[in-house]
Amino acid sequence: MKDSRLGAVTRRAMIGGSVAVAAAPAVVRGASVRGERGGEGTLPVTLKINDKSHHLALDPRTTLLDALREHLHLTGSKKGCDHGQCGACTVIVEGRRINSCLSFAIMHDGDEITTIEGLGSPANLHPMQKAFVVHDGYQCGYCTPGQICSAVAMLDEIDAGIPSHVTHDLEMVAFSVEEVRERMSGNICRCAAYSNIVAAITDVAGKQDA
Repeated sequence: MKDSRLGAVTRRAMIGGSVAVAAAPAVVRGASVRGERGGEGTLPVTLKINDKSHHLALDPRTTLLDALREHLHLTGSKKGCDHGQCGACTVIVEGRRINSCLSFAIMHDGDEITTIEGLGSPANLHPMQKAFVVHDGYQCGYCTPGQICSAVAMLDEIDAGIPSHVTHDLEMVAFSVEEVRERMSGNICRCAAYSNIVAAITDVAGKQDA
């Protein structure tokens, strides 16, 4: 008697075949990258960070944040959520602030990148860094590098006339506490030092206008 199961597609076989088919393109792509780049699966990239060029060979999946922290040991930029939700990893790229955890390093080949280390030093603090100290704009300090980088770029956005969601007159973008709170909303402080952060930014903005 013929087994009715002969020739039938089992669930196990179907899943196994699907996995093999899905994995094949990735294997081919990986082999191509390894063959072209000397068997390491890396790509060359030049990152211009804080006025210094760094020539690296990175896995294409390496985020800018991991390149900074793990490859260049610039650990001021923090890994908080690693999902672009907390702002602790904020750096300034070509004058604009970005979440470095959401951006691949190879996307920024040749770009000018500024991290918290490039804004100032203990002996020569950036005005925003000084203001955060004066106004106690931090408690644990984990989010502070991202807060400061974001604040510096944010004031440049206002000066450039770039509106936010709370800008009332698109033809006259002006500094206000409301603008600060809206524009800095992507930077989370678990210690809730928000009022002091706003005070620090307001202090710097006032001195820039003077």
